[in-house]
Amino acid sequence: MASFVEAAVSIAREAGNLLRYHFERRVAFELKSAFDLVTEADRASEKLVVERLGQLFPSHSVVAEEGTGQERGSEYRWYVDPLDGTTNFAHGYPVWNVTLALEKNGELLAGVIFDPTRDELFAAEKGSGAYLNGARMSVSKIARVEDGLFSTGFPNWNRSENPNILFFHQFAMASHGVRRSGSAAIDLSGVASGRLEGFWEIGLNPWDLAAGKLLVEEAGGVCTDMDGQPHHMKSPHILVDNGLIHEEMIQFFSEISQGRLRYPLPALSQAKSQV
Repeated sequence: MASFVEAAVSIAREAGNLLRYHFERRVAFELKSAFDLVTEADRASEKLVVERLGQLFPSHSVVAEEGTGQERGSEYRWYVDPLDGTTNFAHGYPVWNVTLALEKNGELLAGVIFDPTRDELFAAEKGSGAYLNGARMSVSKIARVEDGLFSTGFPNWNRSENPNILFFHQFAMASHGVRRSGSAAIDLSGVASGRLEGFWEIGLNPWDLAAGKLLVEEAGGVCTDMDGQPHHMKSPHILVDNGLIHEEMIQFFSEISQGRLRYPLPALSQAKSQV
């Protein structure tokens, strides 16, 4: 199995270097929908990754964000996000990455996330742990939400229908803070490396989360949906954390979903008085 991880690492580094070249050129972007961006860098990176996977594993299926993957009916399936954090990338904000993951019959076997701007390579193999630039990682030991640092994300579509701002506000008030990096893979690797205690998001795609999910689990963390149910690739939402605060987070999500807010939203008149 190590050959899968080694291959993913090599491909991710090559794609990451290609992305860095495009990033330095400040490439133009297009809109796939109202706020969903794509750049020539996304397409170039995906072309490279899909071609390399096809050369090394010609029988494997590939699911890629920009749609150039191939379904071959294989028990092996690669999930590819050639540029996670496209909006950041397009605006020159240096938080983006390339991510690859492999599953066999629904079980994740390997995952790699490469962040070229920090030269950080996160890699995990089923049953063998998770690593950052070759050093073994583990999730944090913080046992209370109030002592934790968290992250989340917001969708590019149906923004007005997404309830996550309520969860964001409540957790921001209850903890040391909530970060919003604009890259699910970076956030997931943050939990795996112990930099964050937890991450949640609604509406992610399999290529957004597959590698990071394996990283967290191999680093000793827990992954479910936000209701505490088993997470699968088509789950509507995801929650990962260090395991020590998992039940507390699920309880908190449940309260918020029922409209029981521990921290009432401030009145608009109060906000105006402070401006």
